[in-house]
Amino acid sequence: MMTLEAFTKNLENELEDIPKGTLTPEVNYKDLETWSSMYALIIIAYVNLEFDVTLTGDDLRNCNNIQELYDLIQSRI
Repeated sequence: MMTLEAFTKNLENELEDIPKGTLTPEVNYKDLETWSSMYALIIIAYVNLEFDVTLTGDDLRNCNNIQELYDLIQSRI
C-alpha cells in the first residue's frame, strides 16, 4: 500500500507545472494557481494506472484536499 506521503510526492511529480514542495495532504489542489481540467485528467489517469481505481470528475470535485483524495482511493482498492 502506498503511503499518503508517497502519494502526495508522486502526484506532485505528475503535475509538472507546480513547484516541488507545493503539495501537502492539506492542500486543496483545485485552488492551485495552475489548476486546470488537464490536471484533473492527469490525476484520473495516474490513479487509474497506479491503483487500478477509476475516478470521475465528480470524485475530484467532491474531494477538498489531497488527504480526502487519498482516502477515497484507498476506500476503492
